[in-house]
Amino acid sequence: MERPTTSDRPQLSRAGAWYQALRPRVFTATYAPLGLAGILALADGVFDAALFLLALIGTLLLQSAANLINEYADYRRGADRLKQAGQGMTIKHKILEPRTVLYGAILTTAAGCLLGLYLLSRSGPLLWLIGIGGVLVAITYTAGPFPLAYHGLGEIAVAIFMGPAAVLGAYYVMSPGLSPMRIGEILLIALPIAFMVAAILHANNIRDMEADRAVNKRTLAVRFGIRFARAEFIFLVMGAYVILLLLVIAGFLPLATLLTAITLPEALRLIRIFNTSSAIPLLHQAQGRTAKLHGQFGLLMVLGLALPNMLALP
Repeated sequence: MERPTTSDRPQLSRAGAWYQALRPRVFTATYAPLGLAGILALADGVFDAALFLLALIGTLLLQSAANLINEYADYRRGADRLKQAGQGMTIKHKILEPRTVLYGAILTTAAGCLLGLYLLSRSGPLLWLIGIGGVLVAITYTAGPFPLAYHGLGEIAVAIFMGPAAVLGAYYVMSPGLSPMRIGEILLIALPIAFMVAAILHANNIRDMEADRAVNKRTLAVRFGIRFARAEFIFLVMGAYVILLLLVIAGFLPLATLLTAITLPEALRLIRIFNTSSAIPLLHQAQGRTAKLHGQFGLLMVLGLALPNMLALP
């Protein structure tokens, strides 16, 4: 493949280039589940600020690693070749060299693993399962002999490891002595976040359907077509609200978490865009708004969990 040259690159600072490659607008995929874990631990009286901060940094490092691996692997497989819009794509646009992105991916993966090993030494055996699984997903999402995103497993992997597994893992770091019942409750409480984070990825896959089909990247959108893809987006976004409501009715979440309904009009606007438009620039904008919706939904869910203790509400 042709190597990028300095003269071909857009005028962008080194820091700006890395900012673009790391794709920070989707860091809500870390902030939301870690925030949820933190507020649950605080409510249970087991919050540890130092361990929570380390868990947050470690998760951000692994998400950064996944983004950089995705950047490099998609370029090597030709998946970025026909894309008209998308996050990152610093190699395609000759902003960063492939080797530079690869080194960044290795460095962030190693740093995340080292931090994870320290947390493992302070925690229990359950964290080994969550931690190893998280690292494997970060690496094999688009790399390796069986890249998950190329076989329609991307949404499932992200939903699990940036939803229930991330929430449980961060909580478990602070309180390894969890009962099986509390583990089950935490996993249930994290489900709305799982649905919403999968919607970010699926929005990306709808936007890139034709480019992905051309390189045999068999996402669910490519496998089953646009009608299915649009229905899946509705299922994921609206599923987050429905599950949260059911958790409130069942008593797992306080009434105040229904504050998330404030974001419902934006969710409906995004559903309308994905159901009616095939314009790549508009879908790209909507994908970014889906990430923002995920962040707002997660923030309001955390706030709703905090309010009963702050205001002594039932």
